[in-house]
Amino acid sequence: MQSLPMEIKLSMTRQRIREWVGRYGVNGVYISFSGGKDSTVLLHIAREMYPDMEAVFVDTGLEYPEIKEFVKTFDNVTLLRPEINFRQVIEKYGYPVISKEVSKSVYYSRRSNNPENIYVKKLRGELEFEGKKSQYNQEKWCFLLDAPFGVGNQCCDVMKKKPLHNFHKKTGKVPITGQMADESKLRSQKWINNGCNLYDSKYPISNPMSLWVGNDALEYIAKNNIKIASVYGEVIADCEMDGQMWLDGYSPPKFRTTGVSRTGCMFCMFGAHLEQEPNRFQRMKITHPTVYSYCLRPWDSGGLGMKTVLDYVGIKY
Repeated sequence: MQSLPMEIKLSMTRQRIREWVGRYGVNGVYISFSGGKDSTVLLHIAREMYPDMEAVFVDTGLEYPEIKEFVKTFDNVTLLRPEINFRQVIEKYGYPVISKEVSKSVYYSRRSNNPENIYVKKLRGELEFEGKKSQYNQEKWCFLLDAPFGVGNQCCDVMKKKPLHNFHKKTGKVPITGQMADESKLRSQKWINNGCNLYDSKYPISNPMSLWVGNDALEYIAKNNIKIASVYGEVIADCEMDGQMWLDGYSPPKFRTTGVSRTGCMFCMFGAHLEQEPNRFQRMKITHPTVYSYCLRPWDSGGLGMKTVLDYVGIKY
């Protein structure tokens, strides 16, 4: 379904939004708006259908300054903040490195004395499936168990999800997000299991763009001349996409941004080891030198102490 033409995906996305609003009412839902390109596309689609739909932005303190300024240009956006800051999260849970899954395994393995603990077995490469090593083994990252710093996956839960869950408890409103299934194995599996709209959950959620891929959002932005945060630069057509089978001979052009390709949290190290140079930290050194200095500054000097972490993991900066 991810190879469907853009027009069909857009139609299906609108239908999922209609179904969500049909279930909860336009005043019972909100757009989870991060200020990133994907949620900007979602905001555009949803407000074309329902102009008065509320958007909610969580100001974690980790966003690019350009993102915060961009969010301020929209009306009817509710601002939320986490209860603790990023330094406090690091102090309590550890640094987010490699991926949520790996950080979670390291965090819980360090707190277990049981060699049969599933997280320990993942990092030791001992999980089996039909007599073979499981794809969920993470033995490559076993060395993080001996890291001279904490490692944990709770940052997103504490700084993003908890404020939104509290908002849900307070208002009863349920979110519509711009998440795409191709962003991670975990999101892909959730889409396969639950579809776009998850109704029967403690925290119901709609992901109407699940069947989109990253290039779709850029194509939509370019074709509809949508303004996005300045940190992305411009959206331009790069070349024809390859390596993908498309239906009915449909072959969309490949788009890219002239600035950063992703925003998210500036200090996050998830996936940084996979990036080609210049990676996010090397770019940050040029575009946001003050933030870069704060990231690398030693912990005892009031910084985030990330130089030690990046060196240990082997990420250039």
